[in-house]
Amino acid sequence: MDKARETAVRILYEVHENGAYANVALARALRQAKLSEQDRCFVTELVYGAVKAGGTLDWILRRYVKRPVRKIQPLVREILHLGLYQLFYLDKVPASAICNTSVELAKGMGMKGLSGFVNGVLRTAAREPQRAAFPEGKGHATEGLALRSQHPEWLVRHWVRTFGFEAAEKICAFDNEQPVLSVRTNTLRIGREELKAALEQSGAVVELSRWAPEGLLITKHGALDELAPLQQGLCQVQDESSMLVAHVVRPQPGEFVLDCCAAPGGKTTHLAALMHDEGRIVAGDVYDHKLLRIEENASRLGIHIIETQRLDAREAGEYYAGMADRVLIDAPCSGLGVLRRKPDARWRKTQQEIETLPHLQLEILEGASKAVKPGGVLVYSTCTIELAENQAVVSRFLEEHPEFELETTGAFLPLPSIHQQAKMVQLMPQVDGTDGFFICRMKRKG
Repeated sequence: MDKARETAVRILYEVHENGAYANVALARALRQAKLSEQDRCFVTELVYGAVKAGGTLDWILRRYVKRPVRKIQPLVREILHLGLYQLFYLDKVPASAICNTSVELAKGMGMKGLSGFVNGVLRTAAREPQRAAFPEGKGHATEGLALRSQHPEWLVRHWVRTFGFEAAEKICAFDNEQPVLSVRTNTLRIGREELKAALEQSGAVVELSRWAPEGLLITKHGALDELAPLQQGLCQVQDESSMLVAHVVRPQPGEFVLDCCAAPGGKTTHLAALMHDEGRIVAGDVYDHKLLRIEENASRLGIHIIETQRLDAREAGEYYAGMADRVLIDAPCSGLGVLRRKPDARWRKTQQEIETLPHLQLEILEGASKAVKPGGVLVYSTCTIELAENQAVVSRFLEEHPEFELETTGAFLPLPSIHQQAKMVQLMPQVDGTDGFFICRMKRKG
C-alpha cells in the first residue's frame, strides 16, 4: 500500500467517524508514521484538502453512486473521498495512478470485496468528470458558490442574506486561503526585532504584523516542535486579531484581572505581559484539561501571576463580586471568523448552534459583569462575524444594565486602523485581511 495515502485515509476516518480535530489527528499520525518530508507534506495536503472539501466531495460522490453516501462503508467512503479530491483538485497525479492506489488501499485495509466498487466509481469519475459540473445560472448562484467554495449551503445562504452575495463570496475565498502562522512576542523576555532575528536564524521567513506591535507573521517555517524561539518561550502562537483583545483590556501592573473563558491562554498570557507580570490574573474555564493548557503556556513563557480556576463564567460574579479591575469575556462562539484555520469546523457548524449561542453569551456577560468594580472595565470578544453573537448581545446587555457604558473600543487598538473611531470593533476577513473578530469595551460607572 501507499503509506502516505493510507495515513491520510486513517486520519480522515478519525475526523469523520470519531470526531477528531483534523489538526490534532494529523499531528498525532505524522509523529507515529515514518514518512519522508515529501510524504509528510503530501499527507498534510491530502488531509486538509479533503476535510475542507468534505460536503462538496459528498455532492460529487453522489453523481457516481446510486446508494446513499452515508451507507457506504466508512473506510471505503474515505478512500473514495481521497480519490475524488485528487481527481478534481490535484492535477499533479495521473488519474490512472489515483485509481490504482485507491484500489490497493481498499484491498490492503481489509475491504478486498469492495475494491471493484472503488475502482468503478473512480474510473467513471475520471472518464466522465462532466457529471460533477457544479450548477450555474441565476437560480443556482448560492448553491454553486457553496459547492465551488466548499462551504455548507445553509451557511453561504445565511451570509448572502446578511452581507450580500459579493461579500459572502469574498468571505468564502478568504476561508480557503492558506493561513499564515502568527506569533506574539513574549515581551517579558525579548523585543520583537530580536525575536524576528532569532526566528530567521532558525530558518523561518518572518514579517511584521500591521495589527499588533508584538505580532510577527511567519510565512515559511519547519516543524513547530523544532522552532527554537517558540520552544524556549520567547513567543506564543496567537492570531493577529486575537492579539488586539489584551490591548483593548489595557491592564495595568498590580491590578486584579479576571479572564473568564481563558483557555488555551493566549490572551491570558498577553494580559500578563502587558502587566509586566505584576498583579493578579485569575484564568477560568470549565474544563480541567484546558486549565492545564493555560498553566503549560504560562510556565513556558515564564509568567507567575496567573492563577487557574475551574469556573463557569456565568457564576464569576458570585465568586468575585465587585473585585476585578478588569474582566475579559472571550465568549464561546460559532467561530465563523476563523474557519480558514480549522478546515473541519465549517462542516461541524449548524444553524441551530448560531441561534442558541447568543442566549448563553448574554448569560455569561451578565454573570461575569458582576465581578467588575466601580470604574472597572469589561471587555467582550468573539472570533465570529455573526451580528447576533456580537453587536446584538452587547446592545441587549447595555439596555438591561445602565450601570455600564460603551466606550470607543477602536480608540484602544494598539496601531492605527480604519476602526479607530468604532464604538464596537468588528474585523471582517474580506475587508481587513485578517481573521474575523469582534471586540467591545465597556466601563462600569463609578
